[in-house]
Amino acid sequence: MNRLTITPLPLDGLKLVEAQRIGDARGFLTRLFCAEELLSAGWSKPIAQINHTYTARRGTVRGLHFQHPPHAEMKLVRCIRGEVWDVAVDLRRSSASFLHWHAEKLSADNGRALLLPEGFAHGFQTLSDDVEMLYCHSAAYAPAAEDGLHAEDPRLAIPWPLPITELSARDQDHPPLTEGFAGIKP
Repeated sequence: MNRLTITPLPLDGLKLVEAQRIGDARGFLTRLFCAEELLSAGWSKPIAQINHTYTARRGTVRGLHFQHPPHAEMKLVRCIRGEVWDVAVDLRRSSASFLHWHAEKLSADNGRALLLPEGFAHGFQTLSDDVEMLYCHSAAYAPAAEDGLHAEDPRLAIPWPLPITELSARDQDHPPLTEGFAGIKP
């Protein structure tokens, strides 16, 4: 029995994953990851790393982060407390949706997750206080391969739903995209 519903989104390879909750008077059970079910969505590697983040204040933006090949990674991103506006940006130079973005509301209540293929940048804005996120990565963190896009890059023109109240110094330092940005090849 499938416990995950996988829906393709407008950017090629980007998927919405909805987890079925099975509950009774005691509470509920939710399957967060299933290699067999996610294989049809493109997840074919083992989980290399699982990360958990906490963000205290509403309006905070984290991202937009990615890793360069050969450390490019798939990510399955889920909100387990609070609510976020989760953004994926296609950086694959050969893609018809190159530099296009897509966003979904993820929350502890709606059970949704985003499955991002290799070659995507990822970020989110907290829509509530006290947000916790859970990330499954197909590749381990490689500091030398880490990079990011500025959340307010005019070329991306992402309309964040709230005024940005916090952005880390590292994320503020990402320069705007230039006309010569060729993307990445996952």
